[in-house]
Amino acid sequence: MSAPALPTMSDVAPDPDLFRAAAQILDRGGVVAYPTETVWGLAARPAAAAELYRRKGREANKPLQLSCLDAATALALAVPSPALLALSGCWPGPLTVVTPGQPERLRAWGAGAGAVAPDGWLGLRVPAHPVALALLRAAGGVLATTSLNPSGQAAASSQAEAEAYALADLLLPDVPDAAGQAPRPLAVPSTVLRLPAPGEQVARVLREGGLGRAELAARLAPLGVRVEAL
Repeated sequence: MSAPALPTMSDVAPDPDLFRAAAQILDRGGVVAYPTETVWGLAARPAAAAELYRRKGREANKPLQLSCLDAATALALAVPSPALLALSGCWPGPLTVVTPGQPERLRAWGAGAGAVAPDGWLGLRVPAHPVALALLRAAGGVLATTSLNPSGQAAASSQAEAEAYALADLLLPDVPDAAGQAPRPLAVPSTVLRLPAPGEQVARVLREGGLGRAELAARLAPLGVRVEAL
């Protein structure tokens, strides 16, 4: 499934005061809602990740993902591996890669590390949406994120749905496309792929989503890594 055509950063004229306000809310431990190319998301600082669980009523045993400004930022959070490097070519895009995190980076997030890396593994994603990327840029490049919905309900796939859930301290509005219409996201979450543990050759799809298994397999096959469902 290919991602819908979305405006680029050059098409967007965001209000700098709005993104500055978003960063200040995040610095105070608050939550910001924002659009992506898949579904709407909620963001917090990694150290304040517990607030995302509280707002959503999310089960404590479900880790959050880390959204990053670009592939280089994401790769710097993880233990290097050929498989991760190969998959980084899918970013920005609807792919979350679960991979071992750099221990020193995890320690910097204090108690929040348990929410994004309970077993030392991180879920890394680089969104392909100008508003999401502008938020990440204003916030320093890395945020703990999750879909915008109360636990057990469908994720918001439009600004109206995001507003109706009312889970954030600030909602960043979507940007219109070239025709002046609201973008149409995939309305499915990102694909989640867990890389092989040391000594293994199988990557597991933990959740089917916006990126097809065939593309993942094509990128990992040269490394001798198979892609299988959980």
